[in-house]
Amino acid sequence: MDIINLCEQNSLVGQYMSEIRDKHIQLDRMRFRTNIHRMGQIMAYEISKQLQYRTEGTETPLGVKQCNVLDDQVVISSILRAGLPFHEGFLSYMDNAENAFVSAYRKYLPNSDEFDVHIEYIASPRLDGKTLIIADPMLATGSSMDLAYRALMTKGEPAHIHIVSVVATPKAIDTIKAHLPQDRTTLWTCDIDDELNEHSYIVPGLGDCGDLLYGEKE
Repeated sequence: MDIINLCEQNSLVGQYMSEIRDKHIQLDRMRFRTNIHRMGQIMAYEISKQLQYRTEGTETPLGVKQCNVLDDQVVISSILRAGLPFHEGFLSYMDNAENAFVSAYRKYLPNSDEFDVHIEYIASPRLDGKTLIIADPMLATGSSMDLAYRALMTKGEPAHIHIVSVVATPKAIDTIKAHLPQDRTTLWTCDIDDELNEHSYIVPGLGDCGDLLYGEKE
């Protein structure tokens, strides 16, 4: 499985990651959402370099030019709710893509920091032979991604899977390596943080991405 960390190269990703992590800039919720959206756009462009293309003649007012156009059928899937603006960033570049959505949430055990991840909803087209992008901004333990992947596989077998995140951890990467097909999975992230705290939040991370995007939940 290929693992691509965009922060290993100098680009605007570093600038946007600085803003996404900054607890003072995070107070501007619209700016936070915009930067997550931007990350989706950047990653869509990077992933597009690995997709399949065909040559078509495009008629201009003065003649015909051969152009390379996307030949893969892409399905963009996100894990609700934090994945929504990330998803929209991808969709703004891959505007002919099909779309899928999965809900996953942590259900904490009584009087405990331990939790189970539950899937309650899935909406997806058939995936057979397509390129599947699964977007989740935070890959902490990898449990939500693993369950989302299993739920999506009930809709068919994609030709290739791209797992995309804003921040990942080595633990999550190990989980994905263990449960997804190594020969047709690529993991993309904007950065990797090594630690998880007792609540399984990424440290230093950026906080609760869903709350920062949309407000605190009860």
